[in-house]
Amino acid sequence: MSLPRVTYTNLGEDFSGVHARLDAELEKLAAETLGRTHAASIGGKDEAGSSTFSISSPIDRGIVLGNFASCGAATVERAVAAARSGAADWSALPWQERVAKLRRAADILEERKYAVSAACLVEVGKSRMEAVGEVEEAIDLIRYYSGELERNDGYEAEGDKALPQERSWSRLRPYGVFAVIAPFNFPVALSIGMSTAALLGGNAVVFKPNEMSALTGRLLAECFLAAGLPAGAFNLVYGGAEVGKALAEHPGVDGIAFTGSNGVGMELLRRYTCGRAAKPVLAEMGGKNSTFVAADADLDVAAAGVMRSAFGLQGQKCSALSKVYVASTVRDAFVEKLLAQMATIVIGDPRRQDVYMGPVINEKAVARFEKAAAQAARDGQVLAGGKRLSEGFMARGLFVEPTLVAGLDADHAINREELFLPFLSVQEFASLDAAIADANRDAYGLTSGIYTESKAMLETFLDTIQAGVLYANRATGATTGAWPGIQTFCGWKGSGTTGKGGLGRWYLPQFMREQSLTVFGQPANA
Repeated sequence: MSLPRVTYTNLGEDFSGVHARLDAELEKLAAETLGRTHAASIGGKDEAGSSTFSISSPIDRGIVLGNFASCGAATVERAVAAARSGAADWSALPWQERVAKLRRAADILEERKYAVSAACLVEVGKSRMEAVGEVEEAIDLIRYYSGELERNDGYEAEGDKALPQERSWSRLRPYGVFAVIAPFNFPVALSIGMSTAALLGGNAVVFKPNEMSALTGRLLAECFLAAGLPAGAFNLVYGGAEVGKALAEHPGVDGIAFTGSNGVGMELLRRYTCGRAAKPVLAEMGGKNSTFVAADADLDVAAAGVMRSAFGLQGQKCSALSKVYVASTVRDAFVEKLLAQMATIVIGDPRRQDVYMGPVINEKAVARFEKAAAQAARDGQVLAGGKRLSEGFMARGLFVEPTLVAGLDADHAINREELFLPFLSVQEFASLDAAIADANRDAYGLTSGIYTESKAMLETFLDTIQAGVLYANRATGATTGAWPGIQTFCGWKGSGTTGKGGLGRWYLPQFMREQSLTVFGQPANA
């Protein structure tokens, strides 16, 4: 039976078959996968290492996701050496063959979609629809980027002639080896997106998943290897910041693709673009995302979209809504509707079908939440939430309440710093221009949204907000829900390093460099 595709925005479909399939995969995951030992992968072969580290689920700290090979500088050295060797064979393949192998990887991932979704759910604490939707997005990313390489004829184009006997043309060629350093929150889609773009460009990859999402990292590596990539084209290492640092600093790495915090991303940019030869550093680094609710907005639509974007995946999205600016004349009415929406949120074990909000990722996130809640209570008003949940089953995991605060100064830390939590601040405005100007003072510029029936207000927003991904009047998400080939996910200012985003047509060429070729006459045959 063909099951419906799950995306971040398709509401109201009958997903009963999806749930039944996921139930079966969750049982299989618990019986066959959780708690196992997983090796790194170097040169197409498993490398067990001399020791392992274990990772537990944020849903229940008693659930051991697995034991993973500890990787250090020596492992990174071997992985980069394997990648350099594999890059020669991989880049020598015609681009059509690289596309065929990556499309095979997409087919394999689709065959394993529900198994990977189940692992992603337990590993990160995503809701069911978020987990399946993420794997669907990853499949579409491979197919979309493959189509872009095909549509652009492998990025080779004829130039004009300076002389009748000359042929001039340009082409994009690989850099060599890319380090792909991925985050925990979208461990499938973001890992696949960065790795696929690097591979399609003819580069070999050394992939380091976030240490908290090592399980899905292993499952993705198995998909790439099963697709028949040459030995060394794709390599997997595990670990935290020290392994990432060793990988980024390795002289055999020619480029870095990173998704994570602004602090780490900018450090990578400063350190690795200033040597004798600059390395491309393609970094997406989070956001402080705002939405504007005008006096003429449909408040029911606005409240639904704001709730979904602020509290989906526990606010742990780069695109999550963090501040909502509301016209003063409708502020109370909007807050009432938003609180009603928040009251419908079911918090708990995301393995259950009815749960919308699962746990935050780790104790550091809980501590950050408790600090922000205390600051909000001291300096403003906590309108809802603000507490850690630790009764019954939730005592075994890392659960907090969706939180709405108001009355904070515009320059309060909660209104300026990325929290990466289910934490939303309400700001009032009398002038949309002034509200947009205030939002533009943020160091970040990733996503933003508006709710209005005014064409003039919509145009003002679209023309003046400083963010790379804009939405208007969406009940399915005020600032979230980007999809490959539909919305490019591009960070401005402190949210990105290149001005060109993933999911769109200008992402893939960043993993290649241009070469111009001019040949006079027709060379004689040897």
